[in-house]
Amino acid sequence: MQSDQHSGGRGKRGNLSDIRDVVRSMYIKRVPSYGNNFLFTIGVYLLELFGILAVTGMIMAVFGPYWAGVTTTGTFIRSIHLWAAEAFVTLVLLHLTVNLFTSMYKRKKLVWMIGGLMLFLILLEFAFGIGIGGDFVAQFNAKAGADLWNGMGVGFWINPLNTGAVYGWHIAIVPLLLIVLLSTHFLLVKKKGTSTPYRKDIPYTMVDADHKKLYTRMVYLLVIVLLFAIFIRAPYSPPLTMQGISQSQPDTVAVTLLNEFNYSSGTATYLDTIQPYTFNTRNVYVTVPYDKYVNLTGTKNWEEAYFAEPPASQNASLVQAFSYFQNNGTISGSMNSSNPLIEVAGRLVTMAQDGIYGPVLQGEETSGLNYTYALRFYSDSGILDSHAAALGGFSEQAWGLPKVGGKGTGFWQYAAYWTAPYDLMEIITDGIPGWNDLQNGLVALAAFAILILLPYIPWLRDVPDKLGLYKVFWNKYTVPELNGKRRRKSG
Repeated sequence: MQSDQHSGGRGKRGNLSDIRDVVRSMYIKRVPSYGNNFLFTIGVYLLELFGILAVTGMIMAVFGPYWAGVTTTGTFIRSIHLWAAEAFVTLVLLHLTVNLFTSMYKRKKLVWMIGGLMLFLILLEFAFGIGIGGDFVAQFNAKAGADLWNGMGVGFWINPLNTGAVYGWHIAIVPLLLIVLLSTHFLLVKKKGTSTPYRKDIPYTMVDADHKKLYTRMVYLLVIVLLFAIFIRAPYSPPLTMQGISQSQPDTVAVTLLNEFNYSSGTATYLDTIQPYTFNTRNVYVTVPYDKYVNLTGTKNWEEAYFAEPPASQNASLVQAFSYFQNNGTISGSMNSSNPLIEVAGRLVTMAQDGIYGPVLQGEETSGLNYTYALRFYSDSGILDSHAAALGGFSEQAWGLPKVGGKGTGFWQYAAYWTAPYDLMEIITDGIPGWNDLQNGLVALAAFAILILLPYIPWLRDVPDKLGLYKVFWNKYTVPELNGKRRRKSG
């Protein structure tokens, strides 16, 4: 009692009351007669889902990707995060569609532009989230995403193969930008209120906002996300490792090492001369690991022996080494070969099988979470693609994400159906001379720019109205004044 008196007689109840007052001060009090319809209250549910994503994301950040990937509790939290993200993007797209079809941007230009920018960041956030999952899907998605960003010329700044950097984008940079934009978006909407129809033939009256109905729907939405998380768990496929692929496909690894050595691999011949593909593949994959092996075992340095040969002998040794491993030459047999390159490749494969090569390769990176060297090797070997095909439904053109129904189901994707237009463009433009990721990326950026600047583009901004798209969302089911039965009853 004394404590309550010193605090003005309020205590905990008073504090809760203050919090409630703050929350209620953010309410939109009056809305058009259609404003309590689900389609026109989506923004509230997006705030709820954003909170769920923030909480589950922080939990996973605390315990790490392994916990979130394989433990029972972690998988459940990750599943909540996944389906909340699915619901978030779906509702964002629906929210945008409602405002596009009803031409709301004509009265709230800045609100629309901020919303369009948020959509761009939200899709990036989802892609970055897939890339830090720590499983094979993350590996495949990271490689495909790196090709896209590198093709657009910004691979130095955004390298999905560097998981540590992507963590920063996903957990800090993009969320902070979204929080600023989301807050500004909400405050502008609160200040101006729910948009009223710009068309005079859409009747309406102003009514009280039904906050009880909003809260009820928020509970339903939470239950739906939880049910999806319980019955459809977020997928997890073990990631590729150097030890694993060298044990299952030693000859393929040996041939890839030779390709890295003579600069004929995909990474060595990559056309874009910017990071993360500018490294010397011979040094990274052969010379440095092999030097460590020689120093560790005290054996003869067969790489030095190779370079001591005359050029003609070097070429002959290289051709013979490729032939040996491409024709199923054994790793054990390579150990006593008179060909120095067969010896070098065999020793490196043995290192990988013993679990030594992988850590050495990883140790060459400046960050323990930078997997550029390993993922590029998996890609150069072809094992990345073949493993994806074996799982079913993976495609470079699908940003590395599994598709609905598995392999061969076109461009419709599980977990990212909204990338279907981009995927279709990649499929259509595949093989066109001079057309690559740069052009596809520029087309995508141009589409977002048009979307964001739509309120200021003559003729184009009037297209939804001329097509009568507003009728999809302003009709007798959403606008009480358009319901003839209700009008007759009230008359």
